[in-house]
Amino acid sequence: MLPFPQEKIARIFKQIDQAVAAGVDRVAAFDADGTLWDTDVGENFLQFKIAKKLLPNLRADAWEYYRDVYVRETPVALVWLAQIMKDVPLETVRAWARDAFATLQPPPFFPFMKELVAYLKSRDVAVYCVTASVRWAVEPAAAAIGIPPENVIGIRTKIRDGIITDEAEGHITWREGKVTGLLEATGRKLPFLAAGNTMGDLALLDSAKRIRIANLGAPPGHFNRETEDALLAVAKSRGWHYHSYRP
Repeated sequence: MLPFPQEKIARIFKQIDQAVAAGVDRVAAFDADGTLWDTDVGENFLQFKIAKKLLPNLRADAWEYYRDVYVRETPVALVWLAQIMKDVPLETVRAWARDAFATLQPPPFFPFMKELVAYLKSRDVAVYCVTASVRWAVEPAAAAIGIPPENVIGIRTKIRDGIITDEAEGHITWREGKVTGLLEATGRKLPFLAAGNTMGDLALLDSAKRIRIANLGAPPGHFNRETEDALLAVAKSRGWHYHSYRP
């Protein structure tokens, strides 16, 4: 894996300091899977539940069904990942999510992303993770990289008396919905810095007032490679920061 170049890191840190000194709203936003870490935590959580047989009523072809619907109707698939946990206590799901994340050893964080989150927090910047995955699946990974659970914005369903329902709640945090969800969480404040890895993050990156980072890790043949290459082309054409960890 090709490390994020030190000269680029220094340039980004300098721009952060300049932005803070200029009085920007101290908000930064990151996509989760493929941006902060080199895996899909949301999909890992689904596979964990399948392997452990944690949801007795889950259809036998759950993984294949999810991938098929994701290709055809992505928002439907994203909400379905939350809906399948209907009638399970939220705290149980959060415990499952912690256990699922613990299977990823060593934790697959991109080193620079972890360093960047820490640097932003040292400058009193509120750091948000905006994910198209189920919020509860991502919370443990976000916490481990320094982003508190309350700053994780993702897919969710309504909770009643501590129990998950199958009624969708909030925004579909995918594409333009990532910005909508972020604005709701920040009191309408746009980020001055945003990072993402696919064209699904383009709206989030466009929303950033000063600093945009395309952080790309998909290897050749990976299903995200084409959309990462498309975002790389956008980043180059617009003068954004970018780095590809793999040739």
